[in-house]
Amino acid sequence: MEEISRRRLLIAGGALGTFGALGLASPVHARSLWTWSPAGSVAGKGAGLDPEWVWDDEIDAIIAEVIERGQVPRVNDLLRNWLRNDQPLPAGLPGDLRDWMEEARRLPSWADTGKLQDAVGFTRKKGLYTGILYGLGSGLLSTAIPREARAVYYSKGGADMKDRVAKTAKLGYDVGDLYAYKPQGSMIATSVRTRLVHAAVRHLLPQSPGWSRTSGGQTIPISQADMMVTWHSLPTYVMGTLKKWKVPMTATEREGFLHVWQVTAHMLGIRDEYIPATWAEADSQSKQVLDPIIANTSEGEALTDAILEIVAEVDAGLTEPLINAFSRYIVGDSVGDKIGLDREPLLQPVINNAWPLVVAFREGLIPLPLIPSIAWTLEEALRRFVLLFMSEGRDIHLEIPDANRPS
Repeated sequence: MEEISRRRLLIAGGALGTFGALGLASPVHARSLWTWSPAGSVAGKGAGLDPEWVWDDEIDAIIAEVIERGQVPRVNDLLRNWLRNDQPLPAGLPGDLRDWMEEARRLPSWADTGKLQDAVGFTRKKGLYTGILYGLGSGLLSTAIPREARAVYYSKGGADMKDRVAKTAKLGYDVGDLYAYKPQGSMIATSVRTRLVHAAVRHLLPQSPGWSRTSGGQTIPISQADMMVTWHSLPTYVMGTLKKWKVPMTATEREGFLHVWQVTAHMLGIRDEYIPATWAEADSQSKQVLDPIIANTSEGEALTDAILEIVAEVDAGLTEPLINAFSRYIVGDSVGDKIGLDREPLLQPVINNAWPLVVAFREGLIPLPLIPSIAWTLEEALRRFVLLFMSEGRDIHLEIPDANRPS
C-alpha cells in the first residue's frame, strides 16, 4: 500500500482557505547578473547599481537603534491604531522615527490619481480572479523563492504562520481596496509599517545562526533585488496569468493595475530606478530576477507543513484532488512538481477545460448551458475563498519584531 504522506493527511477533506505559501524542493540556483537598464523604470534614469547591494539605509539605521534601545514594544503600542492614510502620527514616537515616517508617507510626485482610480475599477470588476491569484497563486510562489522562504522561516513571523499569512493577506486587501491611497484608505499606513518590519528583519536576521548558515553568502536580507522578486510574484505574475486565462481587459484597466503596484513599490521603499515603467519592462525584469531562482529549500518544505495545518482548518468545499488540479492549473506543472502537488490525471483535463468556461461565462462570452457542473463547484469554492482572503486583512496589526524565530 502506498504510504500516506503527512501532507495528504493534512489537506484531506478539502480546503483552500489560506493556502498561501507552499515551499519548494530543488537546489538553489545562482543569481543572474543585473543587466536591467534604469531607462526602463518609472524614473527613466538611475545609477544602474545592482539592487542586490542596495537596502533601505535610513530607516534600517533608525529601527536598529529603536531595537537596541528596547523601544519596540512602546512603538508598536503607539502605532497599533495608526491605520488610516489621513491619521496624524501618534505622539510619543522617537523623534528620528517620526520624522522619517512623515516623509515616507508622502506619495511619489508621479502618482496619478486618475490611474489609481482606474485600478479600483479594475479590482471591482476582476476581484474574483485577483483574489485567487494573490491568495493562492502568488502564495504558491512565495516560498518557491529561497531567500523569501528562509527570511520568513527564521524571522519571528515564521513561528506563527497563521498570523503571517493574515498579514500578507492585508497587503492584498489594502492595495485593492476602494480607497487604497485615498485619505480614508489604509495603503499608505500599511506600506510604511511594512518598511518598519523589513528594517527590523534586516537588523535581526544576521544574528540568527540558522539564517546565516543558509543565506548563501548574503549578509543582509531583503535587498532591493529581493523586494523586486517578491513584487514580480504579485502584479507581474497576476497580469500574466489573467492574459493566459484570456480575461478581457481594456488598456486603461491594465495601466491602472500596473500603476497602483508601481506606487506600492515606491511606498514599500523600492527605488524608482528599479520600478518597471511598462508591462513589457516588468516582464523583462521578471525573467531576469524571478524565473531563474525558483528552487527548493528545507525551510520552504517546513513552511509547507505549517501552512497546510492552517489549510486543514478551513473547508472551502474543495476536495484534495480538486485543490491539486486547480493549483497545478494556475502555477503550471513545473512549479507544481517542485512544491509537491500530486498529479491528478483524471481531474487535470477537467479543470483545464472547466475554468476557461467559468471565465468566459463571467465575462459574458458564452451562455449558461455550456458550463459543466464541476465548474460551478470550483467557482463557488473559490468565491468563498476570496471572501475569506479579503476579510483576513481587515483587523491585522503589523508589528515591528524585536527578536528572531525562537529556536
